[in-house]
Amino acid sequence: MKEVNLTLTQTFFLAAQEGTYSAAARRLNISYQSVANHIRRLEQRVGEKLIVAKRGAKSISLTPRGTSLYRLLEPEFDAMLTRLGSLIDKERPVIRIGMPQAIFFYLLPPVLTAFRKFHPNVEIVGYERDVSLPDLIHSGSLDVCLSERYFGNTVMSQRVVCHYRPALVCPAGWPLPATEAAVPKWALGRPLITYEPGQMLRNMALEYLSVDNERPRVVVSTSTSASAKRCVDEGLGFALLPTWCIEETDSRIQCVALTNTPKIPIYFGEATYLRSNPFVQSMYRLCLDVLAKSVEERANRCKPLKARKTTARPAAAIR
Repeated sequence: MKEVNLTLTQTFFLAAQEGTYSAAARRLNISYQSVANHIRRLEQRVGEKLIVAKRGAKSISLTPRGTSLYRLLEPEFDAMLTRLGSLIDKERPVIRIGMPQAIFFYLLPPVLTAFRKFHPNVEIVGYERDVSLPDLIHSGSLDVCLSERYFGNTVMSQRVVCHYRPALVCPAGWPLPATEAAVPKWALGRPLITYEPGQMLRNMALEYLSVDNERPRVVVSTSTSASAKRCVDEGLGFALLPTWCIEETDSRIQCVALTNTPKIPIYFGEATYLRSNPFVQSMYRLCLDVLAKSVEERANRCKPLKARKTTARPAAAIR
């Protein structure tokens, strides 16, 4: 098996990506001739021509073998180089993890506590993001992520660590619906706190609460579960929120478990080339264990309607 020369491979990759030797030379801070020499040496190692560079022409073209090699490298090579540079620059190993703000706030701290016991010298860098997670992993800015979205990205593999169901959350003074089946009609005419347009939980809530094509009245849209819950706490309306964002100290709201809503997965994703990284694997196992248990325990704070008293409170208490 031939050894892989990273310098030669990087030069080829950048030349193919940029389309010219000159652009590759500028990015590598080397001469045009050095780029040409690197390509020639790589071709000698491969045993085939990879790039055709006509004398006097500004652009280059790839041979079939060069195209095949570039397509093999393209999905992950940039991210690998960025990751390698980060590891070289730092004295301590680093795991960069991204996720929506609410998952970081409510679910990640116990995972980090357990991770620190096993890997006290590893630095954790948290990015509170959502929709840009695949791009950040592709660019090498992130190593792993947690998300309720399945991105279907070839550079990032995703595995389910747990599921949860949304819960009905409303101010403590409100009367509750008599049964789960009555929730959609109960919701009509009441102010709904939900997520920004385009978010999965907003779409799910609007579909679940619709009655004969009539949808509930949205009064506030937010980007996070914590913000939505804060609005409910202030009496602005009700919401369908993840069961795991309910705290034992939330005394001004009431939470009702909904067993007939769709299960929502939480995915653990990592850059494909890091799947065998010991720190990444440790983080995955802890999410599969600690995070999943936390989701289950928090879900028990929301009781189904049949386990609650159904005596209606005075209508005047409704805000």
